[in-house]
Amino acid sequence: MTGYGRGETDFNGVKLTVELNSVNRKQSDIVVNLPRDLAGLEPRVRQAVNENISRGRTNVVINCHNGSGIPPKLALDTELARSYHEAMRALQKELDAPGEISIATILQAPGVMRIPEQTLDSDDVWPAVERALNGALGELIKMREREGKHLAKDLIHRLKAMRKRLKEIRALHPDVVKKYRAALLDRIQKADVPIDGNDERLLKEISFFADRSDISEELTRLESHLAQFAHHLRRSEPVGRTLEFITQEMFRELNTLGAKANDALISQHVVACKGDLERIREQIQNLE
Repeated sequence: MTGYGRGETDFNGVKLTVELNSVNRKQSDIVVNLPRDLAGLEPRVRQAVNENISRGRTNVVINCHNGSGIPPKLALDTELARSYHEAMRALQKELDAPGEISIATILQAPGVMRIPEQTLDSDDVWPAVERALNGALGELIKMREREGKHLAKDLIHRLKAMRKRLKEIRALHPDVVKKYRAALLDRIQKADVPIDGNDERLLKEISFFADRSDISEELTRLESHLAQFAHHLRRSEPVGRTLEFITQEMFRELNTLGAKANDALISQHVVACKGDLERIREQIQNLE
């Protein structure tokens, strides 16, 4: 499921920002980008994300910068500048090179003028990072919940369509054996084979066909799976993997039902159910 969240906090004048974004993926994949000083916080950040998000690729970006609005003062290394100047004068004398050694030349030397680095202790800053992270997670989860509710409505609509088709299959099934009996008698009559409608051989053949084509168990299990699917869809905890398993079981039952149906109209309904179920399977891969 997709989503975005952002959190901010302050730590001793340093502004900390946490940005999260997630995209669809069957498994959980967390990518964390931290400032060098806070690299030691990565395990804690991963744990916090894992406790709240179980599926999808989640990108975590944490930044810190001066939050006072006052530009940092430049640091001048006078001793280093003096060493550069003395070395330049000595080289100029050694090479007997003309020219003036200016202050601009010395200031351009590495390390003479620099912005002081502000170091952060990861253990000290963690409570502030955790606050910003929790804020970002809260926003991300709300966005994912809104998407989840929208997907749930679509899934419920498809479940209703499947229930309707299974109801129609159950209504059609009793006539399958009757049609087979009539077709069998018709073939026997056309073959001019003398047989009575109550002949034991004919009754055994019809009974064997009825047992072989009985789909009542498959229909009952499918209806049970649909009920379980709807039940888990209403739960608040992550159910994506559970729904995937139920969907696989429904595909298995539909395949068995289609193989046993022996009726063109029932087969059409089974194909339509598989189409609905395939769209359901695509959708639940995005569910938490």
